[in-house]
Amino acid sequence: MSTPYPFTAIVGMQDLQLGLLLNAVNPAIGGVLVRGEKGTAKSTAVRALAALMPRVDVVPGCRFSCAPASPDPACPDGPHDSGVTGEARAARMVELPVGASEDRLVGALDIERALSDGVKAFEPGLLADAHRGVLYVDEVNLLHDHLVDLLLDAAAMGASYVEREGVSVRHASRFLLVGTMNPEEGELRPQLLDRFGLTVEVAASRETDERVEVVRRRLAYDDDPDGFTGRWAGEERAMRERIAAARALLPRVRLGDAALRQIAATCAAFEVDGMRADLVMARTATALAAWAGREDVLAEDVRQAALLALPHRRRRNPFDAPGLDEDKLDETLEQNSGADDDPDPQGPDGAGPDDDDGGGGPDGGGGLPPEAPEGGEQSEQPSVPEQGQPQEAPSESSGPSAEQTEQTPAEGARAPEKAAAPAAEPFKARTLTVPGLGEGAAGRRSRARTAHGRTTGARRPQGALGKLHLAATVQAAAPHQHARGRAGNGLLLRRDDLREAVREGREGNLVLFVVDASGSMAARRRMSAVKGAVLSLLLDAYQRRDKVGLVTFRRSEAEVALPPTSSVDTAAARLESLPTGGRTPLAAGLLKAREVLRVERMRDPARRPLLVTVTDGKATGGPEPLVRTRRAASLLAAEGTASVVVDCETGPVRLGLAAELARDLGGPAVTLDELRADAVTDLVRHATATHSRRAA
Repeated sequence: MSTPYPFTAIVGMQDLQLGLLLNAVNPAIGGVLVRGEKGTAKSTAVRALAALMPRVDVVPGCRFSCAPASPDPACPDGPHDSGVTGEARAARMVELPVGASEDRLVGALDIERALSDGVKAFEPGLLADAHRGVLYVDEVNLLHDHLVDLLLDAAAMGASYVEREGVSVRHASRFLLVGTMNPEEGELRPQLLDRFGLTVEVAASRETDERVEVVRRRLAYDDDPDGFTGRWAGEERAMRERIAAARALLPRVRLGDAALRQIAATCAAFEVDGMRADLVMARTATALAAWAGREDVLAEDVRQAALLALPHRRRRNPFDAPGLDEDKLDETLEQNSGADDDPDPQGPDGAGPDDDDGGGGPDGGGGLPPEAPEGGEQSEQPSVPEQGQPQEAPSESSGPSAEQTEQTPAEGARAPEKAAAPAAEPFKARTLTVPGLGEGAAGRRSRARTAHGRTTGARRPQGALGKLHLAATVQAAAPHQHARGRAGNGLLLRRDDLREAVREGREGNLVLFVVDASGSMAARRRMSAVKGAVLSLLLDAYQRRDKVGLVTFRRSEAEVALPPTSSVDTAAARLESLPTGGRTPLAAGLLKAREVLRVERMRDPARRPLLVTVTDGKATGGPEPLVRTRRAASLLAAEGTASVVVDCETGPVRLGLAAELARDLGGPAVTLDELRADAVTDLVRHATATHSRRAA
């Protein structure tokens, strides 16, 4: 086992260090979520915390880390005598891999022994190992949904339950949950996001001297880990002693009515959901006071607690940037400072450089309010011609006039690029699915064979036994009992008798958007509606745990605006800034999408794609544009790519080109209005029938 990097040797990242230390002082805060770009030593800092955690007393030989003073009465290794002498050991730092199985997390029962011998042979999992320690999840945003659900249950109840075929095991599981993530790879489910008490943003320093010191220390550690750690042993020991002193002081810290009112007013002002934020802020503020060696909570503690506990709770949807408006925070604290002897007015002045770090990185909240008026002004502008383009209004009401405009040779002079239109308000979109039965990563979109879901059959285990199908196992073993010499009541089982359940659930897909950004789509109101529709589909993809990609086409080429990723909010940002104008190389867009899908099939062959083409179906530029478009569509259809065409054609004259494109792709066409969840068009039935005919 390698020597951990010293916690006190980490350069910068004051907010991250403070968040971890506060949880070491008061684990009831609820853990830390660390958000930041790649290569910022997030994991290094978390792993270094283990050396600072106070030692714990455990019952000798107990695999579930029961405390000698108050052992768990339901401990599977119990019962334990209350007067047993404990043994001290270091608090554990347990890492949960993203690809871990359910059995590895909660533990596994020996099903064969349970059926044949009638004993509960239970092998503890990571939730048992992490009891009274730290459970660390790197890339927590990539954790499978079923593991997230188990973590939520254990965090809420302080215990882990394993239920298998009538055999039940329960054990205590209270741990400090720490997760790290790169937001570029996708956001976290709201339920798990709220379970983290604090959140901090980390970013690489832009100061040359600080970056030099980081490299110098890291190279010194790599050359001699033990020697480097020894040089920081004094600082580490002092830090451990300070944590122990703060823990001892914590019960004596007073949370006055004035500070409590500030906490409640702050949570109400930022409209956070529920009461968990109030409790987390109160616990964080008291831990801050104890860490500073004080017995009274001051306004500066409340302010710092808000900067750590609220940014991830004020998000209304996945496209909101986490962060707080610090001016609004200071105003709220001042308005609720009270008139007693609590020195609240000093709160904002006592913030210090650490607070600036904490609020400056994720200050999405401070930047959002000014953007709202701009969006409102832009929404009023479509009625006024912009940039000397009188043809914009006819293009919205008449398809041919828009097409005539974009077919003129002097494209650069006669059809200048239009500024990006703001997206319309998103809505709840219909569920678009991939026909058939897949075997991709667990999600919430298309039907698939998964480890979780309803049982549809049984099969011999392929590798380690998963979910046991009890009836099928008994049925397989029953005919052989006489030949095996069965004499008593016990069922004689062999490995070949075991059957595992075949389950059907839902999978996540790759939703690849191909968006027409040409001149025929450039009317501001129409493009705003199109962006609002795609934004609605992106929000649906976020909720259904899909990967998304974005291909756009305009002028004479297509480009990959966003390679396939789990970061839906990044796709939304690229869509928002999408410019429009020029010709309509629809065939180039389809061929570019085909190339993206080809590469993704090699990377992740189990994840099935869904191609969503957003266009009015018009094709211009190059020789025989419609013929080239039909050829590109037929290539995608021949490869079995599931497709949906979102028809954006508007006005009294409709050419129906998008519907023809949908027929060539082998999928349904749906208008913007039919894309809403309350529309009556049955897209799933249409797509299934189309693919069934193709298969026949």
